Amino acid sequence: MPIGYLTNYEDITMKIRTLLISSLLAVTLVFPSLSFAAAPVTSNGVTTIHLDEYNGYFAANETLAGLKPGKYRIVISNKADKLVGFLLQDGVTHEKLDMFPLEPGQSRTITANFTENGFRYRCPINPTPWYDVGVSK
Repeated sequence: MPIGYLTNYEDITMKIRTLLISSLLAVTLVFPSLSFAAAPVTSNGVTTIHLDEYNGYFAANETLAGLKPGKYRIVISNKADKLVGFLLQDGVTHEKLDMFPLEPGQSRTITANFTENGFRYRCPINPTPWYDVGVSK
């Protein structure tokens, strides 16, 4: 076996190893931001949704896609380091369904019946955009 062949083999092995390590690092950095939310759990006809409110935005622990009309339990948690609020409205009529403040670290659970109108929510104290959620049959 010629000496040059061994050197080329080592070079190729090193390049493949570097490529694999770089690919693994890239996947590790990219995919955490693409995490998949769990489906909401329904028990005794009531579906539970957890919403965490941060400084200027909400994060849902469960997916809000594909919700059906019915009774929902919503657990709202203040993850910001200041007073925030929660405002829940009907998605079409904008009728106020609930509104309250939350102290830092506080959680509150509410129950609401959602129709095909869907619903929307936001923080009226620490302004966040409206989060519009569709509900379909």
